[in-house]
Amino acid sequence: MRFTKMHGLGNDYVYLDCVNGPTPADPVALSIRISDRHFGVGSDGLILIGKSTVADARMRMFNADGSESEMCGNGLRCVAKFVHDHGIAKKKKLAIETGRGVLAVDLDIVNGVAARVRVDMGEPILQATDIPTKLPGNPPVDVAFTVGDPSTTFRGTCVSMGNPHVVIYPGDEYFTTTPRDLVAEHGPWVEHAAVFPRRVNAHFVKVHSKSEVTMRTWERGSGITLACGTGACAVCVAGVLTGRTDRKLLAHLPGGDLELEWSATDNHVFMTGPATEVFSGDYV
Repeated sequence: MRFTKMHGLGNDYVYLDCVNGPTPADPVALSIRISDRHFGVGSDGLILIGKSTVADARMRMFNADGSESEMCGNGLRCVAKFVHDHGIAKKKKLAIETGRGVLAVDLDIVNGVAARVRVDMGEPILQATDIPTKLPGNPPVDVAFTVGDPSTTFRGTCVSMGNPHVVIYPGDEYFTTTPRDLVAEHGPWVEHAAVFPRRVNAHFVKVHSKSEVTMRTWERGSGITLACGTGACAVCVAGVLTGRTDRKLLAHLPGGDLELEWSATDNHVFMTGPATEVFSGDYV
């Protein structure tokens, strides 16, 4: 089985071309095996690139634990790069079908290959029942919830970008030493908290200014990841909702930077960042 390893800011997935090749019979089991960083290829999950009747290609995304997710922003940028660079649709503007619907993508082409990708992520979903979350508010903004053993109380703002996110501003002290410790300690508890019926992606954010933040992510089904594109979009929206940041935002993630904008004109969120192909191989 031919595969390609790609990443968006270190958020890495194994990609299968199901347009020109077969679709795996059991993508759940395959994602678990192939994502293993010791006995497989190693990745945050598996992404299938298939045919679409409504777009240039269709994207299906499976986490490292085998669970299927609705969307992945970093993965979507890589899908768009693959579709262009591998000749599935050699266009600077693409439409990609996702679990969130059909999303528009603009490619920055350098020497014949896609270098940077700008994605129209659509409107954020702010109705609590649609995110989904049991926390009060539409959406919940800086609402307290308690997790862990011993218990810890955070204040979270909830946003869906087609998949559920909670954005937490824990205080600068968590970012002065080893920020990954905070994510590793509390991330699993937040992901599985009862107030998030379909689990949640958890983001811990430090605000530098109205236009700049640093964020760390515990990704639903994958754990600590170097970047989360939909999460960065949720952080942009949460910053506006809480009055902490402006509609245009530069987000620093462990794997690199993303540029975000929550447009006041059409209410859509736009994400711009790189996509990188690492290598291809055969998985037996």
